[in-house]
Amino acid sequence: MNTNFADTTKKLGFGLMRLPKLPEDKTKIDVEQVKEMVDLFLDAGCTYFDTAYVYDGGASEAAAKEALIDRHDRESFTIATKLNAWLGKPDEASAKKQLETSLERTGARYIDFYLLHALQLNNKTIYEDYGLWDFVREQKKKGLIKHWGFSFHATPEMLDELLTKYDDAEFVQLQINYADWENENIASRRCYEVARKHGKEIVVMEPVKGGMLATPPPKIQELFKKELPDASFASWAIRYVASMEGIITVLSGMSDLEQMKDNLSYMKDFQPLTAREQELIAEAQRIIAESDTVPCTACEYCKPGCPVNIAIPGVIRAVNEWRVYQNKAQADRRYMFSTQGSGLAKDCIACGQCEGACPQSLPIISLMREAAGLFD
Repeated sequence: MNTNFADTTKKLGFGLMRLPKLPEDKTKIDVEQVKEMVDLFLDAGCTYFDTAYVYDGGASEAAAKEALIDRHDRESFTIATKLNAWLGKPDEASAKKQLETSLERTGARYIDFYLLHALQLNNKTIYEDYGLWDFVREQKKKGLIKHWGFSFHATPEMLDELLTKYDDAEFVQLQINYADWENENIASRRCYEVARKHGKEIVVMEPVKGGMLATPPPKIQELFKKELPDASFASWAIRYVASMEGIITVLSGMSDLEQMKDNLSYMKDFQPLTAREQELIAEAQRIIAESDTVPCTACEYCKPGCPVNIAIPGVIRAVNEWRVYQNKAQADRRYMFSTQGSGLAKDCIACGQCEGACPQSLPIISLMREAAGLFD
């Protein structure tokens, strides 16, 4: 099925996964700040908002209602949300009920882009056994969703299998960024090529790799600053993927008003990377290939089932800060902040639940041992 979403959608999408929190209560979304962010985004002509049934325990969808849907003409934007059939192990009936719940939480009346969420090697049979591919087709016929696709965290071979079997999927959401383009675990390039081979347009997730490319290694910072002194490091990452053919939009999980302003400064009137800028990205990729960072995107799929409540993504980020920057004081601060109110790395009981849930197939147990040796 050929679509032309890429021709009608601005290249910057607003990812609602990492919304700002209230200074006085870090468990609650700062909806007033989100309202300002939404208004700036729409004023710039951007329209694509992305949330999910599981994001922030449903608070993300509720924030979308309060900050966006209750305040703006329903035809002035598009909203995407997702059905997750494996996190928390819902049964078939409760999995299918997620769409109804998402519609209630958002008040959207219909969902523009509905996705089967985070297809992986260890969960694809759940979506098949629960009949969810047929389910989304039926909901489209009912008008409750306009378009459907799936987000994906697995091998190019599995993606090819899915797009062959379910060739009426209208789009696919992939993790693509310059750090993961040739990463063997993520295989951004190969997955991109499979999707394009099947004629599918792509929504890009993790273009800044969970924020890691907003503060890349010092050698890359020096490289980019020499070329464009006033450009943010995140701008290089987002423009890189937005410059590719067949991209519907690039999701940026903006966490505050300043990030929104920065993204809009170069994406409101988007210009693809020049040949010179592409050369510098290639040099940055060579630098990353020679480093030893852990490719964690802070998706947090590992956290809900952890029996000792370790804040795994935060712990890994502290490990990465040590590996890349060799600044122990900075890494210690990151670890202390990340483990407040949570278990410590040394508390890991090596149950393996986290490794089964990780889209990046990371060796989390050994990483917790490394962190325990560094910080505990």
